[in-house]
Amino acid sequence: MTRGVTTSKILFLLLLSLSIAAIGIAAVEGDNPQVYSALEKAFYLSAQDAIWVRPGLILTINNVSIPSDLKTTVTFRITDNGGQPLDREGKLTPGAITFRFVLAYIPKGATQYLDYIVRNVATPDGKTVTQASTDSTGTWTSLGDGSYTYKFFNAVPASYDQTVTHTMAVQATRNLTEFELGTYVVNELKTWVPNGSQVTVVRDIVPTAACNQCHDPISAHGGGRRKEEYCILCHTPQTIDGPTGNTADWKVMVHKIHSGPNLPSVIAGKPYYFGSSPTTGSNFSNTTYPQDIRNCTTCHKDTTQVNNWLLNPTRDTCGSCHDDINWVTGANHKAGPATDDKKCAECHQPQAETEWDASVPGAHTVQYKSNQLVYPKVTINSVTNTAPGQKPVVSFTIVDKSSKPINPATLAGTTGRLAVTIAGPTSDYRWYVQEAASTAAYANGVATYTFTGVIPASATGSGAAEVEGRIVTTLNPGPQGKSTTYQESWPTPVKFFTITDKTPVARRTAVDLVKCNKCHEKLQLHGNNRNTIESCVICHNPATTDIARRPAGTTPAQSIDMKLMTHRIHTGEELENDYSVYGFGNVKINFNEVLYPGDRRNCLACHVANSYTVPLPSTVTPTTNPRGYWDPYLPTAAACLGCHDSLAAAAHAYTNTSATLGESCSVCHKEAADASVSQAHAR
Repeated sequence: MTRGVTTSKILFLLLLSLSIAAIGIAAVEGDNPQVYSALEKAFYLSAQDAIWVRPGLILTINNVSIPSDLKTTVTFRITDNGGQPLDREGKLTPGAITFRFVLAYIPKGATQYLDYIVRNVATPDGKTVTQASTDSTGTWTSLGDGSYTYKFFNAVPASYDQTVTHTMAVQATRNLTEFELGTYVVNELKTWVPNGSQVTVVRDIVPTAACNQCHDPISAHGGGRRKEEYCILCHTPQTIDGPTGNTADWKVMVHKIHSGPNLPSVIAGKPYYFGSSPTTGSNFSNTTYPQDIRNCTTCHKDTTQVNNWLLNPTRDTCGSCHDDINWVTGANHKAGPATDDKKCAECHQPQAETEWDASVPGAHTVQYKSNQLVYPKVTINSVTNTAPGQKPVVSFTIVDKSSKPINPATLAGTTGRLAVTIAGPTSDYRWYVQEAASTAAYANGVATYTFTGVIPASATGSGAAEVEGRIVTTLNPGPQGKSTTYQESWPTPVKFFTITDKTPVARRTAVDLVKCNKCHEKLQLHGNNRNTIESCVICHNPATTDIARRPAGTTPAQSIDMKLMTHRIHTGEELENDYSVYGFGNVKINFNEVLYPGDRRNCLACHVANSYTVPLPSTVTPTTNPRGYWDPYLPTAAACLGCHDSLAAAAHAYTNTSATLGESCSVCHKEAADASVSQAHAR
């Protein structure tokens, strides 16, 4: 963070001294009333700079009215995060603030907003379409103390309905990039009925918090749109993309974006995009939703109209994902032609009789949530015979959802899979042995498996045992009402045991599965076999590569160490180099097109506590990385170069690494240093 006194700062301080009384800013030494977290850039300001810059932006709407000249006026106050007033022009306080205003209403008898301000846009074929727009060229009046009145440039129609719901949205953006603080954005809304009556009609279907489970935060149109409640004021049925003719109606557009490559139209070869072309516009044809799109309640929750998706099926909403339906001819619609949304609920009712029936929840049944599944649970009872050179013995039980024991012998071939893994050391896994275990001895509901492999003679410390697998269950009915099979797994258990330690030592916890599942809902991989972080890190350890799956002639191998691989996958399209891994069936999987929907600087989106900081525990070992700039990567380099994969970043890490003495990363990047990990990732 730059702390030098610049010319602009000197000039600003002169202005500040002249105007401080007028705007009421408290500029007392050490006065920084706002408390920031270590993940915010403002945290690293000196007390003096914090008083000077006054980071943050808070906007409070005090009044909205539509006067006789029909030009809406809004009165509001803007302050920093400490409650001190700001100057919107950036003359008396740092950072000019720009504004956009939206005024929309819900017509009588309707359920969606219409924007009062629209623009006409020419289409390539010479026609025109309308698009909802904003107001930003009106008249300003300063009221002092950070308060302002803005009068719209655009007037509402003289015949506007004063009895219906109106919503005003204010978008404010404060640019503090000059001070290395980035840009602060707020969206505030005011809903009212102009004639003074109570608001009874609302549109409250999806909360912003649901979007931010993945998006962290949702941000569009240059980063200025941050609330779903704001988005729906412009993304209305009246808004059409000129070049493509695609509607930007929120209920259609959002479903299509999140369906991406699974849209029937995209599968048939028609890209889904907005703008002049698929390459220059916004192309969503490859946008991959990180969970099953049928998880409707991932988004539809915690609102006053939480059940809207159940109660109000329409052709537009349903046809957004199922976009191969022709409502006029009835093609791809079992009920035939549909010309009236009021008829939809006759078949698509809010309650299911059976899974995958025509009801709204039935049609959206997700296989891994089916009531027909066994829902097995595995418990590892004990791990014995675990000294170096010995063949471990693992005792475990498998029961179904009614606690009825399941014989391991039934989990083989086409009926399922069962495998037991031992690995070590838990200080940082370097080896593992996995064996099929459907032949385990079984008596009184308890399975006992004795390994044919042994604990390595050189093994020390503690080890871990894992029991993974799946049960093949027939779902009848299944998707689209047809009988189908599903590979059902269980939460993969891990039990720690001693090798040479006196008591078992668990592997460190760096990532919380609950955090992964905020986006993924149910993270499960490799045929649904692995679904806990504790089990993933056993195989995806620093010593493991994809060499066993990589075809001849495609070497060198690629590291699949969890800390390098996961960072690479979530960096995806921002990687400078190829990251491809060969998986089961010797299939090449490329991750360079992955688009992470959040902000990767927020390490706590995945990590627990301070597990992302350096130095890493001394027990963490080097990562075998034949395709890297050098091999092996020492632990910190493996983690950091997961995202920062450029040659320059690698050169920096290599220069500060000694094969004999190790890494010096913590000298600059520990939490007390000026270039700490938290400060480097602060937002």
